[in-house]
Amino acid sequence: MKDPNLEYLAPETDVQASSRKEDHIELAFASSTPPSEIDHRFYYEPMLSGHNTCTAHQQSITIGGKKMQQPIWVSSMTGGTEKAITINRNLAKLCGVYGLGMGLGSCRQLLYEDKRLVEFDIRALMPNSPLFINLGIAQVETLLANKETELIDALIGKLDADGLIIHVNPLQEWLQPEGDIIKAPPIETVQALVESATYPIIVKEVGQGFGKESLRQLLALPLEAIDLAGYGGTNFSKLELLRSDPIKHDNLKPVCQLGHTCEEMITIINDLKGSTQPLKSPKIIISGGIKNFLDGYYHMSRCQLPSIYAQASGFLKYAMDYEALNTYCHTQIEGLKMAKSFLRLKSMT
Repeated sequence: MKDPNLEYLAPETDVQASSRKEDHIELAFASSTPPSEIDHRFYYEPMLSGHNTCTAHQQSITIGGKKMQQPIWVSSMTGGTEKAITINRNLAKLCGVYGLGMGLGSCRQLLYEDKRLVEFDIRALMPNSPLFINLGIAQVETLLANKETELIDALIGKLDADGLIIHVNPLQEWLQPEGDIIKAPPIETVQALVESATYPIIVKEVGQGFGKESLRQLLALPLEAIDLAGYGGTNFSKLELLRSDPIKHDNLKPVCQLGHTCEEMITIINDLKGSTQPLKSPKIIISGGIKNFLDGYYHMSRCQLPSIYAQASGFLKYAMDYEALNTYCHTQIEGLKMAKSFLRLKSMT
């Protein structure tokens, strides 16, 4: 007998029942999935949670003095074009609404003039979310050599940003026809800036990731975070080779297959955490090959240090249309809630 204290929806009052059943019939064959498509990273546990018992956040993370409301970072993307104004403002508005963090596109052109400052002036749209400017390692090296690091402080002040992301890209610069010459080991440049900087610093690779020794030395520095930018996303070394002459491209293209995935780097980080080495950089931004919220959830669950995940192309795809961008972000957040509710990792190694 039905419990009289519970409400039941009579079949005749479910106005969508007929059309829903027709959809099920029409789409049944199209919905068939072969076993080869199963995502083997997770156990699906339908018995352990309801729909509204979990939130997306695995842990509370503060970056640049601002607490993030969701574990999602909008990776550095664009500047220097007219579209950048719309893109950056839409992304900033999104970060303000959902409590995401954001890195600006290359700010190199803003160091000496304010001509394009308006494209990056977005703080008012995300007053309580982390916002970081970004410069390449070659620019930081030059500023240190010329004793002009006060220009970084000035730019952070102009944009009311929370800190600096240093993009480390020696392989890209090596292959770029007009690439910058990096004179010193990047770790020495980063360390020199960290010793004098009054603002938080994030260090990010640009598509190849970091090897074990690079990670070990970065984790020993008092950085705000390390952005992995692993192999599997945009490969800027490959991009530069595609811009070069055919002979250079054909002979150097094997280097485009060099690098480290997020999965490999997280294993290295976990091993380093378990060693006797003191870690001064406890926060990890997981980016590079992160196609969706399941990738983000998987890597964050594996990482033994506080972590968030980041995307660039996923957000950029919708960034010219705020409504579409908002829908995309909302889907990411809801997906994380679903994953935390019903998925458990098969292996933590």
